[in-house]
Order: sequence, then structure tokens, then C-alpha cells
Amino acid sequence: MIVVGVDGSVAARAAVEWAAADALRTREPLRLVHAVDRTPYQIGRFPTPTLPDVLLREGRRILDEAVALVRERQPQVEVETREVEGAPALVLREEAEGASGIVVGSRGLGGFAGALLGSVSTHVAGHVRCPVVVVRAQRQPVSGEIVVGVDDSPECRPALAYAFRQAELRGAKLRAVHAWQLPVHAFAPEIAYDVDEIRVAQQQLLTGALESFRAEHPAVEIIEETHSGHPVDVLTAAGAQADLVVVGSHGRGAMGSALLGSVSRGVLHHARCAVAVVR
Repeated sequence: MIVVGVDGSVAARAAVEWAAADALRTREPLRLVHAVDRTPYQIGRFPTPTLPDVLLREGRRILDEAVALVRERQPQVEVETREVEGAPALVLREEAEGASGIVVGSRGLGGFAGALLGSVSTHVAGHVRCPVVVVRAQRQPVSGEIVVGVDDSPECRPALAYAFRQAELRGAKLRAVHAWQLPVHAFAPEIAYDVDEIRVAQQQLLTGALESFRAEHPAVEIIEETHSGHPVDVLTAAGAQADLVVVGSHGRGAMGSALLGSVSRGVLHHARCAVAVVR
């Protein structure tokens, strides 16, 4: 079951389209979820008795429009809806139980993604066990390429598994990118490094991380890249023309690169395409 947060925004519409296409590829049902959050309306001294009904009716309208979009784009996909009262982040966190993935728009109407990587996205990506995909409102031409960030941490493996499966299902190329940086020794600036030797070691690290996945997915065309630079800059540049960038939710590499915390947050802020955060 793929779960999509909807709030009537342009980005949420893009998220519904992305999730419907993914559901078709994976042959999974789709659940469209709208959170009815009364909190912003409970501040005034004189509450409006009819407001709850208005919120529920608007939520129903938003869900009906999302269902119509799924049936227009992917009529074969099985779709259901849920209108749930509560804070959007908590609603999605609960809906993630048993879900294969959560999909949200990058910017919403104060619902599921009121700010790119605001409280909803960070909370959901940091707490749920399934992949979380954040989708941009702006359409991009399909490139047939997926980018995945690679380091040497165990936490990277779920991201690789997700990226390989996406590439296989789409018939897309997979660009596996490893970013590395020279260690900084504040108290030993005279230490010299053989940069060519480090590059070779980083390439070996990347090839080794991909080895078992390459064997499991022989049909996937893989492009291996190692770059010296900050992971956010490297992954954002690599994903400039991609259909999807996949990053692990956290993890540290031997050279000090991190694949969440600041890195996943940075990629989510700056990538131009959809981003999947996998833990």
C-alpha cells in the first residue's frame, strides 16, 4: 500500500500523479489521506459551530479530486481514501504503519507539506520506517535516470535496494554517486595526502557497495561516479536532470560524509526532482 498525503495544493497533485505511476509499476493499491487539522481554528474566543462541517466537506472535495486524477492518469490502480482528524505529521506517521511508502508534495497549503522540509516532512522522514518521497510541483521531462547517494555505512543498503528496484521497474539507468572529502586535521596541517590514492580507494568503496545489488539486478545499467565535494552539492548536481534522487535517512562514511541529518535535508531543499529518503 502506497500512502499519499493530499491537501489540494499543486504539489500534492504532483505527488498523487507520482504515487499513482509508482503504484502501477509495483502493482500496489493507493491510499489517499487528507488530515483535518482543527488546531489553527481553535484559537479565537468565539469558535464557529459550522467550521467542523466546512473542514470535513472541503477535505472530501480534495479527496474526490485526487481520486479523479488517479482514475484519469492510471485507471488500473486500485485507490481508496481516508479523511483523518489530527495534525498532518502525526496522521501520516500513523498511516505509515504497514505502508510500503509515503508520498507528499514539497509545498502544500498548510496541510501535509506547508514548507519544504518543514515540520511535516522532517517528522515523517525521521520517524517512519518506510521510504518517504517528496515530489516537486514543477514538471520535468522524463530522463530515464535515477541517482542514488552511496557511502560505506550499513544504513546505505536500504537506499540502494530501493534505488535498484525503482530503476528496474522503470527501465531506467542508475547513477550511483559517492561524495568524499579530505579529512581536516586542525592540529596537523602539515599532513599530506596522496589524492590519487584516495580517489582509487573511494572508487573501490563505491564498486564494493554496489556488488551484491549488481548481481541481483543484472538488467539495470549502472553509472558509477565518485566526486570530491560536499555530498549535498554533489548529489544535487548529479540529480539536476534525474527523475528521482534516493538518499539514506542517516549514516556516516569513513571520509566524514553524512547521508542524513544535514545531507538529506539539504538534498530535499535543493534537488529539482523528486527525492526519496529511505531508512
